[in-house]
Amino acid sequence: MFILGFKSTFAIMSIKKIDFSKTLTDEQVYDNLVKNYVALGNDWMAHQWNWLNYLYLPFKDHIKFLIIISLVEKTLQFYNTMSVDLNFDQFNSKPTLIIEKFSITELCEKLSLPKETIRRKVLELEKLGILIRKKKQIILDRSAFDKNSQLQQIKITSKYVSLFVNQMLKSTDVKNVFSKDLSQEIIENIVKKNWSLCLRWFFRMQIPLILSYNKFFKDILSCHIVTTVLMNQSINLSKRNVAGINLNRKTWVKNLVSEGKKSPGLSAMSISDMTNIPRATVIRKCKTMIKKNILLINDKKQYFLGGENIESLNPHHALVLKDKSKFLRKILNLIMIS
Repeated sequence: MFILGFKSTFAIMSIKKIDFSKTLTDEQVYDNLVKNYVALGNDWMAHQWNWLNYLYLPFKDHIKFLIIISLVEKTLQFYNTMSVDLNFDQFNSKPTLIIEKFSITELCEKLSLPKETIRRKVLELEKLGILIRKKKQIILDRSAFDKNSQLQQIKITSKYVSLFVNQMLKSTDVKNVFSKDLSQEIIENIVKKNWSLCLRWFFRMQIPLILSYNKFFKDILSCHIVTTVLMNQSINLSKRNVAGINLNRKTWVKNLVSEGKKSPGLSAMSISDMTNIPRATVIRKCKTMIKKNILLINDKKQYFLGGENIESLNPHHALVLKDKSKFLRKILNLIMIS
């Protein structure tokens, strides 16, 4: 007996006719992301901040969880190759998940991390009982990737997709595409129905983004901390400048940097409380970010974004928009043909 969700040859051939005039291209999505960057900026930062928290919390280690989702993504790729499509309940029907075989070298290449680091993290996951080698099988204990956490991520991501659609509807070139109500609830239901596919798309977006964070900041912890400071500063700016949604990105970034000197920053304790990263680690990482002229600190010992090197984030940000565009295009086209 094969895995739940296997599609018969007849089912595969009985493909629903698709009206391609009702689908989106990467370019359309990208253009609308750029156009609505400021209007959706806070929502995307909140989305990614929650995701970084999600990565960190299970093991207090971003890399360990990154290894897990990389292995899950590889397994989902095999499912897709074999025309296996699991809904949310099917995917989460058992407490363990048999994952496709992997090598340390393969993980190193995928995650752009040293072999010693990957080998050590994998061994730690095995000692924790998260990865289990049983004869020729490799089994993942789902306790680190539980059902409730997945449900929470579905809600957060569906909310962002719904907000993005509302902004896109203001664009004349895509109005004819959205012929049905795309509320957050409807998006959640379609994502759950096609969970193994959507989860793979989500990981294929997030893994490169996290790796680019790691490359720019030299570690993911620093990115997590800077994102927390950035989110606080952006919220403060939006409170002071409601009309700012019509600004272009360059002007908005300039205002965001200057906002750090006008409104409260975040103390090391506040950052620690928000992220669960130890206070001592926060202070150490912030000192490094100050030396790199990305963060500054005021006389109240509050950290804020205001260094001149903030512009060096631009190439990274361009990659983020490209990967995000691909993910949103796939999700929205799936919704439109469902």
